[in-house]
Amino acid sequence: MTERNLPNGHSYPSCQPGTKTEAPEEVDAPERIGTKIERVFKYFLLALMLLMVATLPFAHRIGFNKALIVGYTTIVLSFLLVFFGTRSYRDNVGHGQITFKKAFAVGISITLISCIFYVATWEILYFNFMHDFMDNYGTDTIEKLKASGASPAAVQVQVQHLKRLKEQYENPLFNSLMTFIEPFPIGLAITLISAVVLRKKAQSQPAQSPLPAS
Repeated sequence: MTERNLPNGHSYPSCQPGTKTEAPEEVDAPERIGTKIERVFKYFLLALMLLMVATLPFAHRIGFNKALIVGYTTIVLSFLLVFFGTRSYRDNVGHGQITFKKAFAVGISITLISCIFYVATWEILYFNFMHDFMDNYGTDTIEKLKASGASPAAVQVQVQHLKRLKEQYENPLFNSLMTFIEPFPIGLAITLISAVVLRKKAQSQPAQSPLPAS
């Protein structure tokens, strides 16, 4: 490539035959990489929420024990968003640095938002599509208790307990509270682990030695 002079003193590059111009390589900025990660896990979280919605209505068919395993597995996997969300905040907003306090604040915010959506999803399902959930749960519990050889008195005590629990679940406030404390301890644990693993303080600059007097 050579330069040709213009009359006004400016110059512009010209290509000689046989020379190639190389286009600059496109490098993903940290913000773009963080956006990709968040986008992937948003869809991943949505898929897990759909899995929960698709599984719960059939809990009495697959068995409440299996449904419980599927449910808590879904919760644990969805709370992986806490770790990746905190890491994205550290790398993109904190420029690679974050304190334990700040990491915990970011993680617990994601946890609380996730729990609120979890509770809202369950309230809609329970009061509109799954109002017989407690009846099915009670029937399954009593059948297992009888199969284990429990005495009629023990069975009757459990029947009364389930009856009171069903009445309490008709209160939306109690229902929401019980639903909230299902995922929150898991989210809190993952938040603490993420804050410990991802904390990264700024490296202190070495002190410069004074210049010798001339």
